[in-house]
Amino acid sequence: MKKKLILESGEVFHGEGFGADLETAGEVVFNTGMTGYQELISDPSYCGQIVCMTYPLIGNYGINRDDYESIEPAIKGLIVKEICDLPSNFRTQITLDELFKKKNLSGISGIDTRRLTRILRNSGVVKGKIVNDDADENSIVLELKSTTFPTNQVEQVSTKTPYANPGRGFKVVLVDFGSKLGIIRELSQRNCDIIVVSQDTTAEEILLMDPDGIMLSNGPGDPEDNQQALEMIRGLLGKVPIFGICLGHQLIGLACGAKTFKLKFGHRGGNHPVLDLEKNKVAITSQNHGYAVDQESLKGTDLVETHIALNDRTNEGLKHKIHPCFSVQYHPEASPGPEDANYLFDDFIHLMEDFKNKKNQ
Repeated sequence: MKKKLILESGEVFHGEGFGADLETAGEVVFNTGMTGYQELISDPSYCGQIVCMTYPLIGNYGINRDDYESIEPAIKGLIVKEICDLPSNFRTQITLDELFKKKNLSGISGIDTRRLTRILRNSGVVKGKIVNDDADENSIVLELKSTTFPTNQVEQVSTKTPYANPGRGFKVVLVDFGSKLGIIRELSQRNCDIIVVSQDTTAEEILLMDPDGIMLSNGPGDPEDNQQALEMIRGLLGKVPIFGICLGHQLIGLACGAKTFKLKFGHRGGNHPVLDLEKNKVAITSQNHGYAVDQESLKGTDLVETHIALNDRTNEGLKHKIHPCFSVQYHPEASPGPEDANYLFDDFIHLMEDFKNKKNQ
């Protein structure tokens, strides 16, 4: 089936549709990962976005039961140069096209993804829509320019009711802003007793659970759209150790008086070098974010910068000067991506141990 991608800036890309035969609109972004498309599709942080893969062949190892990062994908669509219809991998169960049909998702293949990526790098992310090939281009451009996408992405992807993932170690409350299953896997491997709660849970409700630590998850959208989460974080600071990832990192920054800003085209991929300023060590990281903490705004706060991105020198990590609280902008659970940074989960365990020992003295 013939499809085309239309950008609000007027560019049109013609290609072949795959997955469900439907039109879909969203913010168009690009991801530089060579692998990990299944984790990407099921990452709640992509809520409301159409993702362009810069690697030319996608789907070559199929879809399997183990690599999902959520049960229901929140992605709006996928753009690829070439989709593989005959995957070859011992774990393959279905093809990418079959997954998109089952999940009622729309994609487009056969377009010049290099040209599209250059547009996004030069102009910044834009709104776009995958439509039928006979759709009127001018009317779609006008529609996109006048469209305002929802700002409640976190509410859309967060769990509606609390649930437990039992363990015999430290009790960790995971605040789900769009959490990937990789975070639960890493905590479970360290025997944590996990309680997952909704994004609108209050500090008082969390403290009633008597946790040893708080994990603030990744998630989609603008961090400034989550004002109630800032109140929750302020109510927990100093009372229990906190570890924030991605959106959780940005929210810690905002809660402590820093500011955030939207990046021109974001960081999305599995090969981003990050420098740990305290250890003077570089980790290759998995990233997926369109916002960053403003480094200048850290002045006058109780936050210290701990990590920076080596590609553009933006902030990638923070810790609190007084309270047991730290965060990183990238994804140490590495789903998908390298595992250089998963030691941060061990650091979180040590932080909870130290806090508990001091509390019992």
